[in-house]
Amino acid sequence: MGPGPCNPYPEALEALARPLLGHLDPEFLQLLDETCDRLRTVFRTTNARTLPISGTGSAGMEAAFVNTVSDGDVVVVGVNGLFGERMCDVAARCGAEVVRVDSPWGEPVDPGPVLEAARRHSAKVIAVVHAETSTGACSDVAALGAGKGDALLLVDCVTSLGGIPVEIDAWGVDIAYAGTQKCLGVPPGLAPLTIGERAWERRVVRPRSWYLDLGMIGEYTGSARKYHHTAPVGMIASLHAGLGAILEEGTLAVQARHAECGHALQGGLEAMGLDLFAAAGSRLPELTTVRVPDGVDSAVVRKTLLERYSLEIGGGVGQYATSVWRIGCMGHTARWRNVTLVLAALQEILGR
Repeated sequence: MGPGPCNPYPEALEALARPLLGHLDPEFLQLLDETCDRLRTVFRTTNARTLPISGTGSAGMEAAFVNTVSDGDVVVVGVNGLFGERMCDVAARCGAEVVRVDSPWGEPVDPGPVLEAARRHSAKVIAVVHAETSTGACSDVAALGAGKGDALLLVDCVTSLGGIPVEIDAWGVDIAYAGTQKCLGVPPGLAPLTIGERAWERRVVRPRSWYLDLGMIGEYTGSARKYHHTAPVGMIASLHAGLGAILEEGTLAVQARHAECGHALQGGLEAMGLDLFAAAGSRLPELTTVRVPDGVDSAVVRKTLLERYSLEIGGGVGQYATSVWRIGCMGHTARWRNVTLVLAALQEILGR
């Protein structure tokens, strides 16, 4: 139940065990097209260029930036945690003039100062993390989309896609990426990405990365399909199956399951006298951050949970590395039995 790779949906694991098809086999190409269609449904977009990038969520982040940012472009980044900081780093490596707008860790990004900075600096790109994995806080992407003006809106959906509402088209998001190992409940290895026409028209024609050049790998459908690199066949089959499990259950039902389990977990932790870290009203149901009680060794508790109960929870990051726990309840693991187990285990270990 840590913030990293979760226990995948059984269908996603079963797909990995099937005999592999060739990456140019017509049956695989059909499966790839179906996977892209399923991603459009989950992303809530009609973007033609919606595809799984070969690489983890960090590859999605880099693909989003290298294809939209070049030397001298102004990029305004709303930062409220580690992954907002990584956005600043990646944008700078693309030659951008980075304007960083900070909000306290554990708080959502404040749209007002971000939009004001974008207007003042004539930003090409506004970038934000929807669900900050390092803090468990959710930010208002819709408000940024409504006020973005001429800027492109780039959004990290790694920990939100498949767990809480994501509305790419309705929110005015121009380019977004995710990861498979969070709420999608698929082993790590792919980064779902979607780019709209507005961003496509303003893309970097010859980006710094050959491997992540969407102009070379974006034509994933139709008779003009391009061969760029060997597709990770097994991983795409696993993503196809995991998305199928989500769509069969129903995206609204999956979101409701995440919400119910997350709220129950957070309520149970507070009933034990523990303090939640993320701001009330902006807490992610799929990722709960809780302050380590005074006098408790975070590492010892995490080790005991793993060895005694086969439960893994994450530590904090940065200045909160030893003072915060991150408990993931996402994808296939967002079940009442897991909530009950982790609460009982913590109660026993902490003597509460």
